Amino acid sequence: MCGIVGIVSNKSVSASIISALKKLEYRGYDSAGISTISNGQISEQKCSGRVDNLEKILFQNPSSGDLGIGHVRWATHGVPNQVNAHPHSSEVVSVVHNGIIENSDELRKEYKEKGYSFKSQTDTEVITIMLTDYLKKENLINCIHKTLEKLEGSFALGVIFKDFDNLVVGARRGSPLAVGYGHNENFIGSDSYALKSMTNKISYLDDGDFCILFKEKVEFYNSDKKKINKQIFELSNEDNTADKGDYRDFMSKEINEQSITTKKCINEYLDKSRNDINIYNLPIDPKKINKIRLIACGTAYHSCLMAKYWIEEFTSLDVEADIASEFRYRKIKFNSNDLYIFVSQSGETADTYAALEKCKKNQVKTCGIVNVVESSIARMADFVLPIHAGPEIGVASTKAFIGQLIVLYLLTLKISKERNDIIDDEYLKLILDLKKLPELIEETLNKQKDIQLIARDFIEAKGTMYLGRGYSYPIAMEGALKLKELSYIHAEGYAAGEMKHGPLALIEDGMPVIVLAPKDRFFEKTISNMQEVIARGGKVLMITDDTSKTMNENIRFKFQIPKTNSTINSFLLTIPIQFLAYHVALLKNCDIDKPRNLAKSVTVE
Repeated sequence: MCGIVGIVSNKSVSASIISALKKLEYRGYDSAGISTISNGQISEQKCSGRVDNLEKILFQNPSSGDLGIGHVRWATHGVPNQVNAHPHSSEVVSVVHNGIIENSDELRKEYKEKGYSFKSQTDTEVITIMLTDYLKKENLINCIHKTLEKLEGSFALGVIFKDFDNLVVGARRGSPLAVGYGHNENFIGSDSYALKSMTNKISYLDDGDFCILFKEKVEFYNSDKKKINKQIFELSNEDNTADKGDYRDFMSKEINEQSITTKKCINEYLDKSRNDINIYNLPIDPKKINKIRLIACGTAYHSCLMAKYWIEEFTSLDVEADIASEFRYRKIKFNSNDLYIFVSQSGETADTYAALEKCKKNQVKTCGIVNVVESSIARMADFVLPIHAGPEIGVASTKAFIGQLIVLYLLTLKISKERNDIIDDEYLKLILDLKKLPELIEETLNKQKDIQLIARDFIEAKGTMYLGRGYSYPIAMEGALKLKELSYIHAEGYAAGEMKHGPLALIEDGMPVIVLAPKDRFFEKTISNMQEVIARGGKVLMITDDTSKTMNENIRFKFQIPKTNSTINSFLLTIPIQFLAYHVALLKNCDIDKPRNLAKSVTVE
């Protein structure tokens, strides 16, 4: 799971490669490297750590050349060090790779028997050796084609050759790869965001495709070596650029943007004059939908769990939420009258994309909910609903999660209305309540200092748990995930009623516990569960919209969210759990935007 870039130009490319790699660091940041063709030779420089480290090396020892490739790594095969960092080069070829080569062990053994030696522990180096071997007996096209044919697994590749000093090769299977067009220069990158500062004209490789970039043109080939043409897309200009502004880090910026991004998303989908939701032309007539299946990973999966509650509440439909990495390997009973919804921030999540691909092969109707409208999932799905959150750089998702919730909520209400499962008055009331949400989120954001007080309780904690019932349960799971991602403290989200069936054994004196207790139909039962925690010495942070003064005096801290209807108070519960994870991580001096071992766009299984 890495980020790659390649450039062929009429000027030195190293500075542009470094700039693009910085934009790709959300995909990996345990090592980085660059290769160029300089003075007729491959010039490779790489290091462990961040792109900043590589930039310092290049400052001391500049890398010239008007074509090159670069890489940021999230380790799969081999520890993150200089030797295992990409590019991997021989005397005649240099390769960068995003993905996993599943038959690398067999290939390594085969080429060792041919007399080749390996310097690294990576699966990628076998690609370098294979290309080197084929170059001895094949022309360039056949060399690329035969190498790709032998590889099993997923990959996006960038390749340069010593003896072809006017081109860069890109190839894709499973992992995303974009091609950008400039004036007397062309580019490849793991996503369009990395290329956006250089061009707004983009094409996308499909599985099995490879391309050859020259300064003045790009040639595309399919898996049969036949030349093909590609559609060129023009990228939209986002007002919300990837700049931290006055914020300390991207995550704090993205948390605080949520009132703005929420308003933008709602405005994109609401017809203000008619107070109706502008979602039309679903791939199945809502009246004919038999069942809805929601499929995603990580934070996006939690948005699906939330939607499951909404769909059950507002429609007569059966609904399931599936983890994509499990869905893709199960023997699913596909039904042409079911709607399969795939949720992903990047639109490139490997397991989610593979699950979508499985659905497409079974000819069922699909919908993608993504933040990147040019992404693989958006292009493959029958129908796409963007979340309009703008670029999200922090690895731990915040504003994208809220955006996913909004779109899923709007889609639920629209389907309910089209099926006549909801009366007009209730439909109108829910829309009017939703229009107030940006202001309520802003009000909640302004109470950040209240959370800073409680964050210190978590510094020495061995672990914690988040408890919620009904609509609050998926938010409890999301809260626990955020704390794990950012602060490396063990945390679990539980349905509050399940606590007595095992997790209660974990409660000990002084353990911090977060209880999500909005004043809904589950409130009294949630309070009973909270009392069980307090009785065993747990220090409770209660997040609620209840304003009564009769709470147990042993509650450590109470965070007040504004009052709204119970079906959307989950949006407001989300804000304090994001702030809590953020401030605990800040107190522990953790890397907020780039948590250890994690990457933003998970493009491997």
